Amino acid sequence: MKVVVIGGTGLIGSKLVGKLGEHGHEAVAAAPNTGVNTLTGEGLAEVLEGAAVVVDVSNSPSFADEPVMEFFRTSTTNLLECAAKAGVGHYVALSVVGTDRMLESGYFRAKSVQERLIRESGQAYSIVHATQFFEFVKTIADISTVDGVVHLPPGLIQPMAAEDVAAGLGHVAIGQPVNGLREIGGPEQYQLPELVRKGLAAKGDPRDVVVDEQATYYGVRLSERTLLPGPDARLGEITFDKWLAQQ
Repeated sequence: MKVVVIGGTGLIGSKLVGKLGEHGHEAVAAAPNTGVNTLTGEGLAEVLEGAAVVVDVSNSPSFADEPVMEFFRTSTTNLLECAAKAGVGHYVALSVVGTDRMLESGYFRAKSVQERLIRESGQAYSIVHATQFFEFVKTIADISTVDGVVHLPPGLIQPMAAEDVAAGLGHVAIGQPVNGLREIGGPEQYQLPELVRKGLAAKGDPRDVVVDEQATYYGVRLSERTLLPGPDARLGEITFDKWLAQQ
């Protein structure tokens, strides 16, 4: 079947396109650099023609409050409208585990709006909530560094490899719409500071990582389980140690 992947040239999208192709599906990568722009609507009608499924893994180029809200509101509205006109039977979107628990953040408020637009569209859909990716451990450290020291709040995290994110998305995309949420996560839980400390050490990064009760995660105050998926989550197979060894 034809599956259009919005954001199909990025980290997750490119892996998803590859996996769908390996399973015999016609997977089409759609992104600004392939002539498809969800913000302007350019190329959307053409790329969605004949598609059975659309998977949106696109992300805002800016995480500032107003631009990120504008991105998700406009791009989702355009994509939903064009998908409906094209008769797409299954609308799939990638979002984040804990989105509804992190609304202090403008980014997660925007993701919440994206999810609401999809739910209220009347289209058959599946929203996939994924935990944080191993690939962004260094980013977490960088945005949490003050005077050369990484300050992180305590709290559990169950991160996963981008490869497993793509596999989980593919599983949902080729299945029946759930008209609700599906969660995916990694095989192991870590304390957030422990995860980042381990990731930095593996890269030879000398920064100290300290537990700071006043620190935030992307501007959000965490409870112990804010970042964890529920008990019904589909778990990936790639451990952090295995992923680090592959880098």
